[in-house]
Amino acid sequence: MKALALAAAIAASLGTGIAASRAEAATPAAAPIAPSYADLATLADAAPLTLRARVKSQIVVPPERAPGLRAGHARLYVEAQTVALLAGKTAVPESIRYLVDVPLDAKGKVPKLKKQEVLLFARPVAGRPGELQLVSPAAQLAWSADTDSRLRPILAALAAPDVRPRITGVRDVLSSSGNLVGESETQIFLATPDGSPAALTVIRRPGMAPRWGVSWTELVDQSARPVEAESIAWFRLACALPPRLPASSDLGADPADRARAAEDYRFVVEQLGPCTRNLR
Repeated sequence: MKALALAAAIAASLGTGIAASRAEAATPAAAPIAPSYADLATLADAAPLTLRARVKSQIVVPPERAPGLRAGHARLYVEAQTVALLAGKTAVPESIRYLVDVPLDAKGKVPKLKKQEVLLFARPVAGRPGELQLVSPAAQLAWSADTDSRLRPILAALAAPDVRPRITGVRDVLSSSGNLVGESETQIFLATPDGSPAALTVIRRPGMAPRWGVSWTELVDQSARPVEAESIAWFRLACALPPRLPASSDLGADPADRARAAEDYRFVVEQLGPCTRNLR
């Protein structure tokens, strides 16, 4: 009973980042799907702490004490043992506690996690040593060697001094035609939280395929190159840029320049490809 009371207290004080809504009738959830690159990068980018842990025990939180619980899920109070801190500047004790929502199995039962190893993307709870808050409902993943090997380069790239800044939108656009028919250059300046430079360039030459690139410095020139697929730079662009050039962007007054800018923006978005997300 004490453990249940503690679970309820933590639920009230932490929350789980899930929109408030009452649980509906439980229906079995689909089998888990492997996280995509974008899933892992999103979780790692949002989490002050990323760690590998081994579950020691779990207690089901009664539905009436689990606001926001989704249909087909159960909320668990979990006690676990830290196996390794993969990323983060805050020390994590050996014994940790947290709340997590898990999908019910095919029979509508709560899965048993004891002794299983998991990856956690979390933040520490101020004034409560050993208590963690997951950064999203999908922030507990089953650990596997494959997921671990895919995650570690992402964590290293995010921790690098020259990590690419987050993109928050399109700031303004300059597009101009050249001296030859079919020659043009479009520069698309992107918005970042701290004002760090980021810009896309699309070059068109007669008889040649259009060429695009991204610059992360104040100097924007024709030497800019495309980003590597499934890299943090790709993630910053593919998962943040709107599908179409916003009407609010400063496109200039000339209709031909505006149309060309919109076409070049669509070209870049197509070249980046979709930001696939498997976790919900």
